[in-house]
Amino acid sequence: MNYLPELEAVERILDLGGKHLDVQIAHQAALPNGSTLPVYAIGLGNTSHQVPAIGFFGGVHGLERIGAEVVIAFLHSLVMRLQWDATLHQQLESVRLVFMPIVNPGGMLMGTRANLNGVDLMRNAPVDAVDQVPFLIGGQRISAGLPWYRGRLGEAMEAENQALCGVVESELLTRRFSLALDCHSGFGARDRLWFPYAHTRKPITHLAEMQALKEVFLQTYNHHAYVFEPQSLQYLAHGDIWDHLYLQACDNENRVFLPLTLEMGSWLWIKKNPRQMFSLKGIFNPLIEHRQHRVLRRHLALLDFLSRAACSYERWLPFEATRIKLHAEALKNWYD
Repeated sequence: MNYLPELEAVERILDLGGKHLDVQIAHQAALPNGSTLPVYAIGLGNTSHQVPAIGFFGGVHGLERIGAEVVIAFLHSLVMRLQWDATLHQQLESVRLVFMPIVNPGGMLMGTRANLNGVDLMRNAPVDAVDQVPFLIGGQRISAGLPWYRGRLGEAMEAENQALCGVVESELLTRRFSLALDCHSGFGARDRLWFPYAHTRKPITHLAEMQALKEVFLQTYNHHAYVFEPQSLQYLAHGDIWDHLYLQACDNENRVFLPLTLEMGSWLWIKKNPRQMFSLKGIFNPLIEHRQHRVLRRHLALLDFLSRAACSYERWLPFEATRIKLHAEALKNWYD
């Protein structure tokens, strides 16, 4: 049975969006029964590479359905607003929005973190950590039967990751400025916004730009629940796909690409419903309907903010005079 409600929700949105959406199937995930599930890449807004862009990604880990559902909910809200919101139409003249709501539909169908080959897509990129990583969780090549499997040494990235990279390279890395948000859930007590690196504790090249983005977010939302930090403050890992793409973007010094990962803290749901601890799905997703709706509402403001930040990046991106100050502040905040 190939029934995947999140995929059906995406296809209903595609019907509603009609001519406003640029839709491609970036990959077909082959299932054991011989059928396939599409990996959709959906574009909205100005197609010119002269305007900035932002990409929203979900379902990289099939078990973490809430990440895909956040992206789907935001896409749905945009499509419905297109029917009446003149300001949204004006905004879309100056920005490109890209969505891959379900990167790993096979894993989502089977309820697994990995794809159908047993490979963890967030450990599969050709990037090796330069410092020690935690055993197993940092990525391992022992067996696909164990979690956090990277895949065989020397083999190409999994097809889902190749599709993701293809969309990022064509839609985001061709522009002067772009953002990305990859939505996950993790067993934590806080919602965290991570940025590279995962493979080293060294700061990224665009640390000042990340600090500027953090500051404009804090100025906009005084009361928020996010911890904004480099992933290396939590743990290091091999094969991080966003490290791989960020390093690729840095080959062009005139390009700014800022990838973020939203790690929704699932302990926030479990402590209110401890029975979720007895369900693998419940460890990573809110199971009670009203709580799921609350989570979706909680994060839609973040996705809308990032869309506007991408559109208006020239108003907050630091110039050379302020980059030094912001870089020093970021070093003190995150690396001191």
